[in-house]
Amino acid sequence: MKKSVAIIGTRGYPSYYGGFETLIRQLAPYLSSQGWDVTVYGREGATKTDDPELDPTVKTVVTKGIESKSLSTLSYGLSSSVHASSKKPDVALIMNVANGYWLPILKARGIPTVVNVDGIEWERAKWGKKAKTAFKVGARLTAKFADRLVVDSRAIGQRWEEEFNRHGDFIPYGGSRPGSLAPVESLTSGTYALMVARFVPENSVAEFFDAAETIAQDWDVVIVGSSGYGGEFDDKARQLSTNSSRIHWMGHVSDDTKLFSLWQHAGAYFHGHSVGGTNPALVQAMACGAPIVARDTIFNREVLGPAGIYVAPDPSEIATAICSVLRSKDKQMELRDNAYDRQAAEYTWEIVCKAYESSLIDALGA
Repeated sequence: MKKSVAIIGTRGYPSYYGGFETLIRQLAPYLSSQGWDVTVYGREGATKTDDPELDPTVKTVVTKGIESKSLSTLSYGLSSSVHASSKKPDVALIMNVANGYWLPILKARGIPTVVNVDGIEWERAKWGKKAKTAFKVGARLTAKFADRLVVDSRAIGQRWEEEFNRHGDFIPYGGSRPGSLAPVESLTSGTYALMVARFVPENSVAEFFDAAETIAQDWDVVIVGSSGYGGEFDDKARQLSTNSSRIHWMGHVSDDTKLFSLWQHAGAYFHGHSVGGTNPALVQAMACGAPIVARDTIFNREVLGPAGIYVAPDPSEIATAICSVLRSKDKQMELRDNAYDRQAAEYTWEIVCKAYESSLIDALGA
């Protein structure tokens, strides 16, 4: 008899919005291929139903919610949890501690839960005081009611053991090694700086924007990302691309082939994320062989190790490091090879998907 799993807390399957969605595009078909009955909960209009890689054996359910920066996760998490409780799957995989509020609903129906706790959301600069409090309470509820936890970095796991006295199964993100891709549009391989990030303060967006003006004196600069809701960072990116023919703002890129090509052909990729554990974009950049200059954080060092160059969140230091890499083809090749090797050894989807299945099976026996 098939084991059934409900996946709650992403935008759906298949979706290209962020790290959780990238994970589910890999994990849901994998679990189905291993004999699981898989249902992924999502939001209307957030998936690509015509995706040629869609696995028809993965069931999808769209529920109602409130589309806003502060209420989306909570509202969709509630409607999905209520629906899942009525169907009573063997186990539920929940993404994000904000959904900790709804774990008692699932627990009351005897449904074991595995929760990916994501990053330390209550410390992110993009959230106001009320949102930070909501995430912290959600984390406490997750610690109390979840049967098993998944942490995507060892540093995050240490925080959960210290603050909540809960152990988490360490499962990072994986990367997909693309074949040889053509450069995007009019860009020349190895001659441009690249940043890929959601426009929030903790991703060093402001610092990179300042650095971009210096870098663009000699090199092209490609910016991928947006806030998703408009605002000052989007306005600044638009201004930069208007004022300089060397700065190209592409907004959010959902085409994996295009995004992978940008990483593959970048002369230097800046990864400015400062919180959140193992970052999916960083792992995928490694799989694409991007020469990486990263903000110096415990999370980025855990993933990259010796495979990257580390800088402080200072525009001058960022610009200096990136220009140094852009000037040296030998340095680019060294960083590319190091990134390839590290990703292949520790951050593949096969490793990740097997670990998630093991965690779900352990929760069934809890």
